[in-house]
Amino acid sequence: MESHHTRTQTSCLTLCCFLLALAPPLSLASRPLPHAPDGATIITASINAAEEEDYSTFSTENPEWKFNHVAVDERNGNVYLGAVNRIYKLSPDLNVQVYHETGPDEDNRKCYPPRIVQPCSEPLSLTNNVNKMLLMDYRENRLLACGSLYQGICKLLRLDDLFKLGEPFHKKEHYLSGVNESGSVFGVIVSYGDSSPDKLFVATAVDGKPEYFPTISSRKLARNSEEDGMFAYVFHDEFVASMIKIPSDTFTIVPDFDIYYVYGFGSGNFVYFLTLQPEMGNGPATGSSSAGREQVYTSKIVRLCKDDTAFNSYVEVPLGCVKGGVEYRLLQAAYLSKAGAILGRSLGVGPDDDVLFTIFSKGQKRRPREASQESALCVFALREINERIKERLQSCYKGEGTLDLAWLKVKDIRCSSALLTIDDNFCGLDMNAPLGVSEMVQGIPLFSDSTDKMTSVIAYVYKNHSLAFVGTKSGRVKKVERVVLREGSRWREWC
Repeated sequence: MESHHTRTQTSCLTLCCFLLALAPPLSLASRPLPHAPDGATIITASINAAEEEDYSTFSTENPEWKFNHVAVDERNGNVYLGAVNRIYKLSPDLNVQVYHETGPDEDNRKCYPPRIVQPCSEPLSLTNNVNKMLLMDYRENRLLACGSLYQGICKLLRLDDLFKLGEPFHKKEHYLSGVNESGSVFGVIVSYGDSSPDKLFVATAVDGKPEYFPTISSRKLARNSEEDGMFAYVFHDEFVASMIKIPSDTFTIVPDFDIYYVYGFGSGNFVYFLTLQPEMGNGPATGSSSAGREQVYTSKIVRLCKDDTAFNSYVEVPLGCVKGGVEYRLLQAAYLSKAGAILGRSLGVGPDDDVLFTIFSKGQKRRPREASQESALCVFALREINERIKERLQSCYKGEGTLDLAWLKVKDIRCSSALLTIDDNFCGLDMNAPLGVSEMVQGIPLFSDSTDKMTSVIAYVYKNHSLAFVGTKSGRVKKVERVVLREGSRWREWC
């Protein structure tokens, strides 16, 4: 399984690229490219973080072509960058090997279907192609590079030389998202071995176009990059499909409602997405930004069974963190890691159990112009989240409570009683689904900062110790480590 941010053994290189890749990149079509001039924005890698002078850099010719995503080949350390108008392949020491041009091109985001399918009456203009998703498909030795042009067209590029293997565009299913921002789409590839093709789970903000784009779906990832069924829904008939759409009734209550996906991964039999979404209010005016009200947001984790073609297993759980009496509820970033022996003992899980390192900012209201600098690093044991979901499923199938998923059901729907055994891998039925959990699962706060907002995180285990690295709004990197003391334990940081 490969998630949106690729993990690799060369952890220092991955860390630097992961935290610094939102600086800008470059210009020119699928052929080798010389280094950019001095003074341009750069990404940096170091084989030894303690030796500050031992850095390799890759800079940009055009400062407007920002880096949006990074993926690292875990087999050889090659770095792939998704940028505005370009996809780059770099060696582990950041020498450019090849690049592929993705834009700009004539487009108008109001054209749907895109003009490459049928003529559009809207005026066209030269438009940049913002990379919105970059995924490594190891099984077929290719890269999925999805951009903002033409309502979200994806290219499939050969990993070796970025040669275009395919670019599906002639069906509605080929357009993944109409949002132009780089952080609007998140994907997880699920592999099933040699017996069947892989699947692509896609989660996206819909930007007011729920009739065109499901907020979450599972797609066929055909082995042949030019196959007609590439990106088709895994299952689709008149009544049921491998997708969930935001109902039009939801926009009546919250006119600018959308779900923002922050992170995604696979673990065991499930796929997970971490989200930030508006809370449903008590009337049309409550959630309307045009009315001048501040929208309240909730951070949630969404879980689906990998083999669930009808999405009956959809469950979402609110997440948050409290430290020193301060609530941190706005999810900024997350990263899946193993617990390690020392942290595992503290959390009551095994060293190889999955844990989520998360960054939350203070409160539940997003204030773009006066954003709070207060943030916290928190950790969740995935086992605890799954246990909370199982308890909720068991109570609902006893007929207790409602489905509690206001944005999807709008009206309260009572849980239905059914005599069946619900174990750890239960994948739902066509009743009591989709399902929400009302009670928030609280993470364990590890570290907080009130002056330099934390915005990204990556973690790994080294000699039984859990190490977390966080990036801050000011461009700093902090290393946070758990230290065992006689009287207990605490977390400390190095900047």
